[in-house]
Amino acid sequence: MALLRKQYVVSRPLYSEDSFAEKHEKIYRHRKTLWHHVRQHFTCNSKRAEKAALSLFPIVGWMRAYRIKQWLLGDILSGVSTGLVAVMQGLAFSLLASLPPSYGLYTAFFPMLTYFFLGTSRHISVGAFPVLSLMVGEVVTRLVPEVGPPANITGFDGLSPDQQRVLVASSMTSLVGMFQLGMGLLQVGFMVMYLSDTLVSGFTTAAAVHILVSQLKFVLGLVVPGISGPLAIIYTLEEIFVQITAINICDLVMSILIMAMVFIVKEINDIYKTKLPVPIPIEVIMTIIACGVSYGFNFEETFGIDVVGEMVSG
Repeated sequence: MALLRKQYVVSRPLYSEDSFAEKHEKIYRHRKTLWHHVRQHFTCNSKRAEKAALSLFPIVGWMRAYRIKQWLLGDILSGVSTGLVAVMQGLAFSLLASLPPSYGLYTAFFPMLTYFFLGTSRHISVGAFPVLSLMVGEVVTRLVPEVGPPANITGFDGLSPDQQRVLVASSMTSLVGMFQLGMGLLQVGFMVMYLSDTLVSGFTTAAAVHILVSQLKFVLGLVVPGISGPLAIIYTLEEIFVQITAINICDLVMSILIMAMVFIVKEINDIYKTKLPVPIPIEVIMTIIACGVSYGFNFEETFGIDVVGEMVSG
């Protein structure tokens, strides 16, 4: 075996440098310059155009695979339930922002309509939320206080207080939207990765406390002016406890009953989610019952509760 192995090794052909170069093409590695990257980024072809269109309008992609028979009924029920909840939340959040309730309908409708075409998640419902409403209300209350003259701002002449608050809120949200577009173009979202869990938990917990305190005046049926600035939550609680004897019992009882029913039915939906064809739309049911009972028994005049009233069109 040693002789054969030696014989085999000796008999192997030896390749010269010229024969290797003939059979193998030499590879030259070029370093790309900034201009090459820019030109490649802006190069357009049919595949890149289709990919960009699908990323901008995801509705085109999922509509192709939509199963009408299997999904349509569930989507209609969930859409009606989510839509009514968004309407109720929009009305409540507009009050948190110190704006007329009718403007909550705009925040409930237009964001959803836009997200239907541009959204990438079927599990999300966009619109106003409590923290955002409180932040907007902080600015609105500071510039257009309920007690005292408003700030000296151009364009306030001849406007009612509600119109002045709408002007402040729309101007601020438009400016923030420009900031968000600029931050999106610059890909600033990577900074979120460096936020610690402790920071996020503390922020959400503090936001929940602020939301709870801001809703107390509506649950108890009290008239508490909007307070802004440092220690605003302490001063709000002080105003509430000063008027604690003037609680509207009807408001309090209705709020407790509605919260209890929604909580109980949501627990039932969670326990029997494998047996129920669709979750029980408790939000829809309670909205219809509460509105019907309030209107039928004329709670506004009988018990003096506040109602949204007439919607301002326009």
